[in-house]
Amino acid sequence: MRRRIVGLTVLAAVLAICLFGIPLAAAAARYFISDERSELQRTADVTALAVSGDLHRARQPSVLPHHENGTEVSVYDAAGSRVSGAGPPRAGNLVRRSLQGAVASGDIGGRSAVVVPISDGDTIAGAVLVTADRGQVYRRIAQSWLAMLGLALAAVAISWLVARRQALRLARPLEELCRSAERLGGGDFSVRTRTAGIAEIDTLNASLDRTAERLGSLVERERAFSADASHQLRTPLTGLQLGLEAALAEPGADLRVAIRAALSDAERLERTVAELLALARDTPAYGQRLDLEESLKGVRERWNGPLAAAGRPLRFVVERNVARTGLSPSAAGQILDVLIDNALRHGRGVVTVTVRSAEDALAIDVSDEGPPLNADPQELFRRRSEGAQGSGIGLALARRLAEAEGGRLVLSTATPPRFTLLAPLPR
Repeated sequence: MRRRIVGLTVLAAVLAICLFGIPLAAAAARYFISDERSELQRTADVTALAVSGDLHRARQPSVLPHHENGTEVSVYDAAGSRVSGAGPPRAGNLVRRSLQGAVASGDIGGRSAVVVPISDGDTIAGAVLVTADRGQVYRRIAQSWLAMLGLALAAVAISWLVARRQALRLARPLEELCRSAERLGGGDFSVRTRTAGIAEIDTLNASLDRTAERLGSLVERERAFSADASHQLRTPLTGLQLGLEAALAEPGADLRVAIRAALSDAERLERTVAELLALARDTPAYGQRLDLEESLKGVRERWNGPLAAAGRPLRFVVERNVARTGLSPSAAGQILDVLIDNALRHGRGVVTVTVRSAEDALAIDVSDEGPPLNADPQELFRRRSEGAQGSGIGLALARRLAEAEGGRLVLSTATPPRFTLLAPLPR
């Protein structure tokens, strides 16, 4: 691209110089030739004026006026015979034309020649022939052409330098744009372009930046959905599997009870997947208002068994006359599941779920008797890989669910560990 820009610019400069320079060179040559003839005619006029008196008296001119080096002056009488100077002895065509009363110019013996008549009124007494070597005018023409050629070459060189600089200015941002597009195609969605100062290229850069940002956000959401779904579905699927296996292992068991329980778990899984999909698309599915009693009952059913197996009680404390919240039952259940699972994995002692009123929100606390949390609260809610030590992606997902529903999830106290879900009240 750079070579094409430079080549086209230099070609345009050469064409412009030729279109302007060739006529100018021809005009300069004509000017120098015309100037030489004017100078020869001036010399001839001065000589004719000086010798006219002698010729009218039929005397030979004694002294000719001074003239420039390289210029020869000859005087002819009315009969065409040379009476002075170094010209041809007899008048040629130019001299004969001048003896008829006209100023004549042309070439004589390879020299420029001008002939003017010597007259006194209507009487032609003779003619003055002035010649000069053509080499002088040719040298002047050559010097002017060389100067013009030098200027033309300088103009082409300047055009080349300017074109090279402009080509670099145009090509560099396009080359960077190409490299950025290749990085984006390779999966680097953090790529960002630099401002080039050229409106059209900056528009392309901005479009590529927006595309990279959208693709990066889309891929990140897909990864987050995969991790969130894996995290949130593991426990319900395990419970569903254990329930079905227990029903099959018990002789004479009523399988309809196990099937109804499995259907209930399947519906819960479906709601969980729908909630995660809505969260990944940034379009939270706001459902019906939270039925606090039903939600806490479901939490008790899901977690009494796992906590009892670990020798840890689950306790609920609900204040009277707490306000109802606009938090969806699915989101509330998932957030509480994450908090209780976190207490089971990393805490100890009694797990307490407290429901209370807190100014313009409904507060749900989940606490245990585990060791103090010394980590930075923001670090606790930072998404980490599934196999990392600590809270993994659970707390990060729970906070995202709460924020998607218009609420907040915070670490209210570090000793003992207590997380608080602040659910907004309906307006």
